[in-house]
Amino acid sequence: MIEIYHASKFGNGAMVAEELRRIMEAKGQQVNVHHIDEVRARDVPPADLYIFGSPTRFGGPIGSMKRFLKKAALPPGSRYAVFATHGAAVPDKKTGRVPTDEEMARLRRTMPIMDEILAGKGLTKVAEHMFLVSGDQMKGRLLDGWQEEAEKFADAILA
Repeated sequence: MIEIYHASKFGNGAMVAEELRRIMEAKGQQVNVHHIDEVRARDVPPADLYIFGSPTRFGGPIGSMKRFLKKAALPPGSRYAVFATHGAAVPDKKTGRVPTDEEMARLRRTMPIMDEILAGKGLTKVAEHMFLVSGDQMKGRLLDGWQEEAEKFADAILA
């Protein structure tokens, strides 16, 4: 049994979670998908694997996801994977300069922060993946090819 919990704000994380469900069920896995607003963190059922996904705000996971992970009653030793939606690098409006990979990494701390919380609970990470969103607006859409990225992520999780 695989349990997926996401904190999708504008629908991108929900789309990724549902695509992961579709892919994994096609590979014979049983998968449940939940938005964290619809479930109590203390009522998370036992599972063979947990997947957590969060949008990125101000460089980290949104507050509701951090609170959910901190409160979640997860058995030590459980396996988990994480994904995050991040804005794609866009040129600075004044200078036209595109941020470097190192500069973008400082703005993309969502997965490391989630890892820190989950590792602190004694869980074991199996995979992570970043899904890029068009960076031209806050409610951007997933970049083309995201379904193929979800397939790669699912393969890494199930490997």
